[in-house]
Amino acid sequence: MVVKVAVIGGGPTGLVTGIALARRGHDVVAVDRDPGPPLDGGPWARRGVMQFHHAHAFRPQVGEVLRAEAPAAWDAWLTLGAEPVELAVGGGRVVPGAVRSRRETFERAVRAAALEQPGLEVRLGHVDGVTTRGCRARGVRIDGSDVEADLVIDASGRSGRVNRHLRAPGTGGECGIAYVDRVYRLRPGVATPPMTNAIAWQGTYAGYLVIVFLHEKGVFSALIIRATADRALVALRHTRAFEAAAAAIPGLRAWTDPDVAEAVTDVLPGGPLLNVYRGQRGPSGELALPGLVFVGDSVCTTTPNFGRGLTTSLMQVGELLCLVDVHGSDVEAIGEELDAWDEASMRPWVEDHVSMDHALARRWAGDDIDLSARLPSDVIMMAAAQDPAIGQALGPYLAMQALPSSLGEVEELARTVYRAGWRPPPDPGPSRDELADVVAAAVPA
Repeated sequence: MVVKVAVIGGGPTGLVTGIALARRGHDVVAVDRDPGPPLDGGPWARRGVMQFHHAHAFRPQVGEVLRAEAPAAWDAWLTLGAEPVELAVGGGRVVPGAVRSRRETFERAVRAAALEQPGLEVRLGHVDGVTTRGCRARGVRIDGSDVEADLVIDASGRSGRVNRHLRAPGTGGECGIAYVDRVYRLRPGVATPPMTNAIAWQGTYAGYLVIVFLHEKGVFSALIIRATADRALVALRHTRAFEAAAAAIPGLRAWTDPDVAEAVTDVLPGGPLLNVYRGQRGPSGELALPGLVFVGDSVCTTTPNFGRGLTTSLMQVGELLCLVDVHGSDVEAIGEELDAWDEASMRPWVEDHVSMDHALARRWAGDDIDLSARLPSDVIMMAAAQDPAIGQALGPYLAMQALPSSLGEVEELARTVYRAGWRPPPDPGPSRDELADVVAAAVPA
C-alpha cells in the first residue's frame, strides 16, 4: 500500500527518512525553509540551524542507516571527501564504520541524493501547521496551501515550534555547560597531532574541557567547553582570547599552532546546550496527535561531548522505517510503538547526559565525586585508568550498542577505585583560574 507522507524539516533526519520511504514506493513531500547550498559550491549559511557549522561526530550507526536506506547519499558523501575509519571503543575492541566529516559535507550529500530520488519532492516553504480531520493528522499547510498526507513526520529539530503545543513538556533542560569552537585546516605535509581515538582528541582540565573533532581532508574543529555560570571565560568567543587560550593549552596548541594549521572560520559561539527528551505523547498522556510522529532532535537532544546527536537521530529513522514497513497506514500503531521504543532506547541517553553534565558542573565548582550516589558514566570510565577490568566493559557503551545501564556491572569496581583515594589527574595545562587570567590579558575589560 502506498502511504502519502509529509516530512517537516529538510535536515538530514527528514531527508534520509524521505529518501528511504520514497525508495519503498511511498509518496513523500519534505518541506524546509532553507533553499539549500549555493549552486556555485560556495558556503552554505543554513540559517536557523545553530549546530550546522559546529563540530560533529559520525558514529558507525550513521553509515549503517545510510548504506541501508539511502545508498546514493552514502556514495555522494564519500565522493565529497568523507573518510570512514575504525573506532577503538576500549577493551581492545574496534568498531568499523565511523566517519570523519563536517556536518555541511554530510548535509550536502544527503540533499543531493534527496533531490534525485524519485517519489520524493523537496519543497521550499514554511509549514504553518498540521491539518486534522477526525482527531488525527491529515496533512500539512505550507504557506497557506494544504497538502494531504496519511502520515506526518516532524523532523524540524529541537527548535521546531509548529507542533510544540501538542506535546507534553520535555524532561531535562539546559545542562549548565557552554562552548565555543573554531574550524581549522592542517597545513600540507603536517602529520596529524595525537588523538584520543580515530575521531577526536580530548583534554580534561581543572574547570574546563577541550575537544578536537577531526573531519575530512585535514579539517578539524577545536572546542573549549566551560560552565555556563563561568562568566570569566565568556570572552573566549573573541578571536584574541581563543587564540591565547589555544596557545596556553599544550594539547590544543599541538593542533592550532600556526605552523600546524590555519583557521578557516572565526570563533563560533555555541547556543545553549540542552539535554532534553520528549516522546510522542501530549499532556494528557495520549499520542500528541495520531498520524503525527516526531524524530530527531525534537525527541532526543544531548550535549556534544560524546558526539551522539546525529547517531540518535539516525537510529530513530531506522526504527520508524521498520514500523512503517510493519504497520503501513496504521498510524496509531506506528505512534504507540515508536513512543515505546523512544522511551526504552532514546530516553536513557538523555538521562545519561543529564547525570554526567550536572556532576561535571559540580566538580568544576569544587565538589568531590559523590560516592554515595550513582556514579555518572564518565566517572566510571575514568576509573578504567586504574582498573583494567572496567575498560573491558566499556566497548558496547562507547559504541552505543548497549545502553548506559550496561555500565552498572562495573560501577562498584569504579567506586572501589575512588574510595581508595584516586582521582583522575588533569592533563598538562592551565587550571581554570589560570586560563581566566590568559583570557583577561588577551581581552582587557
